[in-house]
Amino acid sequence: MSVNLQERKYALDVDPKAMDGQDVVVAGWIQETRDMGGIAFVILRDRSGTLQVVLPKKKLDAALVESLTKLQRESVVAILGTVKASEKARNGYEVLPKEVRLLNESAAPLPMGIVDKVDVDFDTRLDNRFLDLRKPEVQAIFRVRSALVKAGIDSFTRQGFFQVHTPRIIGASSEGGTDLFPVKYFEKDAFLAQSPQLYKQMLMATGMDRQFEVATYFRAEKHNSYRHLNEVTAFDVEMAFVESEEDVMRVLETAVRDVWQGVHDQCQAELKLLGKEVKVPALPFPRVTYDDALRMVNATKRWTNDKGEHAEIPHGEDLNAAAEKILGDVMREKGHEFYFITKYPEQIRPFYTFIEEDGKVSRSFDLEHAGLEVTSGAQRQHNPQKLVERILHKGLDPDDFQDYLKPFQYGMPPHGGFGLGIDRLTMEVLGLANVREAVLFPRDRTRLAP
Repeated sequence: MSVNLQERKYALDVDPKAMDGQDVVVAGWIQETRDMGGIAFVILRDRSGTLQVVLPKKKLDAALVESLTKLQRESVVAILGTVKASEKARNGYEVLPKEVRLLNESAAPLPMGIVDKVDVDFDTRLDNRFLDLRKPEVQAIFRVRSALVKAGIDSFTRQGFFQVHTPRIIGASSEGGTDLFPVKYFEKDAFLAQSPQLYKQMLMATGMDRQFEVATYFRAEKHNSYRHLNEVTAFDVEMAFVESEEDVMRVLETAVRDVWQGVHDQCQAELKLLGKEVKVPALPFPRVTYDDALRMVNATKRWTNDKGEHAEIPHGEDLNAAAEKILGDVMREKGHEFYFITKYPEQIRPFYTFIEEDGKVSRSFDLEHAGLEVTSGAQRQHNPQKLVERILHKGLDPDDFQDYLKPFQYGMPPHGGFGLGIDRLTMEVLGLANVREAVLFPRDRTRLAP
């Protein structure tokens, strides 16, 4: 047996009882070297954890010992060695090397430490994300995120949805706003999509009446906050033949419950490493109307206006982050982490939202978690005449939406949907302080690299 990478075992895949005395190939990064005179130890790290390589100098060739102990930390090596069961060693075994294959030696000094106790600022971590991601606790976040995405896909599939993919380059605004990233598309002007909103509604006219995608949003909003990014990943969901927004909300709350359940069931090792506990929420989530939410926030007398004065939120104004936080505190006191805010006024909802006959109230909702909005959704307007009226009411030009409007003229069923941010969900399920922690390479107002 030689150092063949195809024979490689991860640190946690080595069974010390079953493999005691057997040869094994392990590979990874040198995390630490300890030379104690007659014996040396090398700690090797891979994605599953760490293992200990023991080097009794009198028993091994001096060149082999030196080939390992003189390497810089974070160098990449593959080792052929014998498994030796040991209750005192990490994972219950250590590896006695026979052959070492240097795959790549690391430069020194490192831009930042991996296991060092010295803290580095977040920008330094992001500037050196390839090193930051070698930290077990950082990798754990993305293993949780992976499980979260799988649980979401599985939930929507069980609920009768199938996955689609819509364009990321579009010729007009998805939502009628101005916060767009323009791109040059050959001889034409185009934009990066704010969301798949218009396409997924068009699909409701096809008979593909329950669909979702793992979408990317591009939003040119000049935020500098812990919860906003300019490139966002989300589950985007649409369903037809709905009676009201309640049908959509039931799908959403089921998916969120399933996501929390999936993380709870599949990620106990990662949660333990991160010191987190996931409590699976019970269904259904409470429904709080916009009017009731306003009364609950105003009753606390904690909200302040732009001048810093204590005031009441005027009816018709959207709930800002401060108001959401106050409402979250009130709902937590009532025993609720998840809850819906429903029946928003029409003026603070997009043109495609279904408006009640009174012309004042929309069939829309936000899903909140502990005072933070995690998604918005609604029943959509499916009547083509009323939809054009809404476009004009919002000060938009129907001519800019001809491709979108065309399916509504030939039989569009009542439908609704939502976009459920994966980045923000990951932040919330793990209680992270900043959404950037949940994104491999975040894009915000100032960061375009790496």
